Amino acid sequence: MNAIVLAIVIMFVLSLLRFSVVLAVVIAAIVGGLVGGLGLAGTVEAFNKGLGDGAQVALAYAVLGAFALALSRSGLPDLLAHQLLGLLGHEASIHRQKFIKYLLLGILWIAAVFSQNLIPVHIAFIPVLVPPLLKVTNYLQLDRRAAACVLTLGLVGTYMLLPVGFGAIFLNELLLGNINKVGAAYGLQVERWMMPAAMAIPVAGMTVGTLVAVFVSYRKPRQYQTVDGSHDLGQMAQTLEQEAHAMPAIKPRTLIMASLAIVLTLIAQLYSGSMILGGLVGFAVLSAAGIFKWQEADDVFVAGMRMMALVGFIMIAAAGFASVMTATGQVDSLVNSVVHLIGASKGLAALLMLLVGLFVTVGIGSSFSSVPVLVMIYVPLCVQFGFSPLATIALVGTAAALGDAGSPASDSTLGPTAGLGVDGQHDHIWDTVVPTFIHFNIPLVLFGWLAAMYL
Repeated sequence: MNAIVLAIVIMFVLSLLRFSVVLAVVIAAIVGGLVGGLGLAGTVEAFNKGLGDGAQVALAYAVLGAFALALSRSGLPDLLAHQLLGLLGHEASIHRQKFIKYLLLGILWIAAVFSQNLIPVHIAFIPVLVPPLLKVTNYLQLDRRAAACVLTLGLVGTYMLLPVGFGAIFLNELLLGNINKVGAAYGLQVERWMMPAAMAIPVAGMTVGTLVAVFVSYRKPRQYQTVDGSHDLGQMAQTLEQEAHAMPAIKPRTLIMASLAIVLTLIAQLYSGSMILGGLVGFAVLSAAGIFKWQEADDVFVAGMRMMALVGFIMIAAAGFASVMTATGQVDSLVNSVVHLIGASKGLAALLMLLVGLFVTVGIGSSFSSVPVLVMIYVPLCVQFGFSPLATIALVGTAAALGDAGSPASDSTLGPTAGLGVDGQHDHIWDTVVPTFIHFNIPLVLFGWLAAMYL
């Protein structure tokens, strides 16, 4: 068996068996290297050589985790949640329940979008913002599966399309960087402007899937146990307003400095193109403003980095895995065997590449970590079948994103469950993983295939 195929199968199976993803990637790399004839010493050398390729992305995640934790110390997320409660309580008294339902879903989507760029805290906002709103969703009988799909669209669709924040990491550092690195040997080079242009069609597919989830699949009311047992709309509105006014006082200076930190973080990342610098600027502003004590700065920074440590280690290990697979020299033989199997059908080639990406990403649990693994296989195949640079980007980017929504180990599913399931009425597998798998992966395969065929 081809060493690359065997390694990916082992990685996928171990991940499904709930092994540590980092451990699964390392074991798969060792087996692939040994089968590929590198020997143990050669495998370890190749693995170590590739680790540096994932270090920059891992450090960016770590710094953003520190910034997110520091920002939470300002009380700004709590203020947003309480103000939203007051707004919804006021609107509820006007008997516009359907409007409130869609307003709430829209606010969740906007918050998820902003968590990827404007306030780059990723999923850290969900456990802060969502639980206080569950009283409202229970009264409205809003199906939380629809909310899970909306949150996941904001998390995944944003970094797939907008090259800012986490999108800068996915599109520019991972997708662009890896395609150009591997494509140099095959005469393929892509540019930054191509990234969002190529990913627009797949993201449109995700949007369609979300609309189906909200307006078709989960539009009917779903009963949840209310916390206070109240079924009176006016009483619910009064309770929500009381909770909004009961929030702890936050000094205006603190809010001003927190807002300034967000603005300067965004400016720094746009000007320098570095998420690392942006996160450091934001953390420095919050620290200098006295949001937390100076002697606590190191503890806050380390704790924030620890939040994102697992994602960082997965990315570093995936880069080492890709290096070992390249060193085996079996990429060309895999490409030739797939070409022989598919024949001359570009349509079948695109479909198979997307399906392989689905299984790989579901196994790994992270689209970011899947990019280095998929690029080394897909770029030679795309060149072999004559796909354009835009089509190549669409295929690789969609294949990497497939499975991120719908993987039990993905932060894009773990995040929504962390907020929606705090009262024990939202199951991770059946209320988050399965709905997002159905409503995102099927449209992504279809729209990703269309993008590959027509771009």
